[in-house]
Amino acid sequence: MKLHFSAELEHQKKAWEAVCGLFRGQETCRSEFTVSTAAAVDSLFVAESDLGIGNRLALLPDELLKNLRAVQLENQLPQSTAVDPHDLNFTVEMETGTGKTYVYLRTIYELHRRYGFTKFVIVVPSVAIKEGVYKSLQIMEDHFKNLYDGTHVNYFLYDSTRLGDVRNYATSADVQVMIATVGAINKKDTARIYKDSEQIGGERPIDLIRATNPILIVDEPQSVDGGLQGAGKQALAEMSPLCTLRYSATHVDKHHMVHRLDAIDAFEQKLVKQIEIAGGTVEGAHSRPYVRLLSVKSPRNVFSAQIEVDALTPSGIRRVKKTVQPNDLLRDITEREIYEGLQVGEIRTATGSKFMQLHGGGVDKYLKEGETYGDVDPREMVRQLINRTIREHLNKELVLRPKGLKVLSLFFIDKVDHYRQYDAQGNPVKGDYALIFEEEYRRLAAHPDYQTLFEGVDLRSTAEQVHNGYFSVDKKGVWKDTSERGRDGSDAESAYNLIMKEKERLLSLDEPLKFLFSHSALREGWDNPNVFQICSLREMSTERQRRQTIGRGLRLAVNQSGERVQGFDVNTLTVVATESFEQFAAELQSEIEQETDIRFGRVEPHLFAGIAVAAPDGSLSSLGSEQSRKIYDHLLVQGYLSPAGKIQDALRVALAEETFELPSEFAAVIAQVAELLHKRASGLPIKNADKKKTVKTRKAVLDSPEFKELWERIKYRTTYRVSFSTESLIEDCAEALKEAPPIPPARLQWVKAKLVISDAGITAAEASASAPVVLNDTDIPLPDILSELHNRTQLTRRTIQRILVESGRLTDFRRNPQQFIDEAATAINHCKQQLLVKGVKYERTSDGAYYAQERFELKELMGYLDKNLRENTLKSVYEDVVYDSENERKFIDRLEEPHNDVKVYAKLPDWFKVPTPLGTYNPDWAIVRNSSEGERLYFVIETKSTQQAGLLRPAEKGKTMCGAKHFQALESGVSYLVVDDFDQVFG
Repeated sequence: MKLHFSAELEHQKKAWEAVCGLFRGQETCRSEFTVSTAAAVDSLFVAESDLGIGNRLALLPDELLKNLRAVQLENQLPQSTAVDPHDLNFTVEMETGTGKTYVYLRTIYELHRRYGFTKFVIVVPSVAIKEGVYKSLQIMEDHFKNLYDGTHVNYFLYDSTRLGDVRNYATSADVQVMIATVGAINKKDTARIYKDSEQIGGERPIDLIRATNPILIVDEPQSVDGGLQGAGKQALAEMSPLCTLRYSATHVDKHHMVHRLDAIDAFEQKLVKQIEIAGGTVEGAHSRPYVRLLSVKSPRNVFSAQIEVDALTPSGIRRVKKTVQPNDLLRDITEREIYEGLQVGEIRTATGSKFMQLHGGGVDKYLKEGETYGDVDPREMVRQLINRTIREHLNKELVLRPKGLKVLSLFFIDKVDHYRQYDAQGNPVKGDYALIFEEEYRRLAAHPDYQTLFEGVDLRSTAEQVHNGYFSVDKKGVWKDTSERGRDGSDAESAYNLIMKEKERLLSLDEPLKFLFSHSALREGWDNPNVFQICSLREMSTERQRRQTIGRGLRLAVNQSGERVQGFDVNTLTVVATESFEQFAAELQSEIEQETDIRFGRVEPHLFAGIAVAAPDGSLSSLGSEQSRKIYDHLLVQGYLSPAGKIQDALRVALAEETFELPSEFAAVIAQVAELLHKRASGLPIKNADKKKTVKTRKAVLDSPEFKELWERIKYRTTYRVSFSTESLIEDCAEALKEAPPIPPARLQWVKAKLVISDAGITAAEASASAPVVLNDTDIPLPDILSELHNRTQLTRRTIQRILVESGRLTDFRRNPQQFIDEAATAINHCKQQLLVKGVKYERTSDGAYYAQERFELKELMGYLDKNLRENTLKSVYEDVVYDSENERKFIDRLEEPHNDVKVYAKLPDWFKVPTPLGTYNPDWAIVRNSSEGERLYFVIETKSTQQAGLLRPAEKGKTMCGAKHFQALESGVSYLVVDDFDQVFG
């Protein structure tokens, strides 16, 4: 299998464009320095030297700050107030599974193409991730060469025994990418990177790297920096980077944030799998004294423990959390006689020895965090969890295997011997979990529901082939426990490397292995896209374990052709857990709040700064921080927010009842403000597996004459041609470029420095800097502007040449070439998109191709009762309607009103697509209604949160315009409308 990569995913493009935007106006330039070496001549060593090549930053601090603030405003991020040119750290936040590695590798190519940077260092926290990045470069190499006209990138793994690679890194004119673990560079006293080496002429490798001023890319900086001691952070600074780009989903230190794709964005944009929880909670088992130790702590030497017990509450006996201290009586804590005599004893919080003593009534037991006393048989709980996971797996196999998708399930366990043991002779034997798995697998495989998956299969041998374990091994090859990573990450490397090397094989339908057992310590380093079930056969005593758990299965699935498959109908991750759906969701969201800047239910003053505002001339600008603050203050005054920014019930009510208002000066943006507040007022969209429901068609509506006539009118497909005048394109682009902002000239920054001469050599110390002076330099080297703009706009060189000449702006190109190219590319691409839509013409297909009505019954839909399913519809072709937004849910409610004139309607399924030059388009609704004169009317409706065209995204606006032309071309009497309110059609 060869994995395929998409070059134009919008969420990824925004990430690399944000980084490239930091250097707008940067000239293509480089630094040069001398690299010494030692060569053997007549058995003697003589000194020689080569020319080293490095990156050079030509932008001044105020220019960098201007670019940074522009990028932050565009991405709706807090504005930085200053930059330190000697400490340029930029943060890119991307949720797990959204293509972080692809993005930063693509950024390398973009930075080289636009600005000529050639030296890059990627620093990662572990050997496993290092190998993963190296493999990514290998499998993406052809993809990138096709995108960047064969640009050669030399990439290598830093190896302290092969320091010649570092010398080549410093002297080569090619793009150079060095990949290193932080463990190889963060030990200044012992690491060879800080020692003189004869391999490179007696120099220190770190000095060669420093001289290149590399652009550092830090993968998972929270694991690289080195915590409070900061050894990793110091090692990064030793490289004297031009700048440092930090990529992670869970940043600890927030430097200048330039892009954020958080957990909420990833889920809402369907960039990762949606999560559903199959929660197994014990009910009615309160006849024994149950105690589970959750955590222990000792702030200021006050020892306490958080436990879970079955306590008497106003609603009956419930399993609740309580905080206890030594000598507390559980009878008093729970108000239940069954706990009589049980008492909290010693509590210990030392690392590696955390426990709580439970004694009295004939009991004397020491519970570790996560352990339980008095619960139901733990072996039976494991059996039920395994059984449920296998069921979920087989159910998905029935649906996904015919589509060419391999389904994988992952079990997390805490002890290896639960899965694998060894006899007296050292031979491996199956542990309890392996035996239980095979028993349950055979039992379910024989069930009638799954016969199509197992016809002619030997279930006994199959059960042994479909599961395996991935664990650390000792020197004898025996699997061992890994409670935590080793100090340098090596303790678990054997497990991580093995899993990574099996990645493509595991995706093949020909490979029988489907169920993976691994240790609780499995963290970053492996994400297989086709993990659809995750089951934790261990206690998740901390919230972080929840996020680590689901993170292993968030990536979008891959089919047998190596292509990503979109849509939640396929991409649903089922987490099987021993806790309620509500508890899992609450704990997960708590952990996301701790690790990110997301504050569920809270609003920040800068939240609305990036909202687009349409001017009278149709141009767009951002609302800005000052205006955003005014809206925030208004929300505070109205009592919609607490003083800390927490959303109050009054705001939720106002949003739900559509009574939310803003001062008149913000009337044009009220829809966007309300949409952002809706997002903050609701939490992370996690589904409850037990609320999942299959949506069936309503035969009476589907077979009704009204709907058959509607479908007859809209079912036909069309083809389109795009025709536009090249002269119009040139004229529009030239005019847009003519109206683009002025391009400032290059400037010279004078800096005075004192030279200090000593036995050690000559050094320079900066003394003072004067105001920059504008350069009137006619000898600035000019890049090939036609080739640059051809690559970025796909227009012919002749067309580009005419646009540039007719714009009258070529003087600006001479003044500041790179910034002019950036502005020109932006203006041309915008005009090109407008003309594509304006010039598109649709025709009904000559071969009579159409969407068959029978597909409504062939394509199965799924929804969640408490999330996105409106039940018991009477006029729809479906018994229940799956909706995508709160606006759509309200629209359904109005459609279903008994007194209106709507006869039948359908939420158009995702397979009903209209082709457009901007990608396929799926309209929202098809509706039949009676007019006041009794005439039957047919509509296709698109519902939007706003009708102001200037506030819609250009691609979104363009697709609706194409949709109107498509239905017009059918000439079937169907009206196509874009509305934001029911009454605009039916009022």
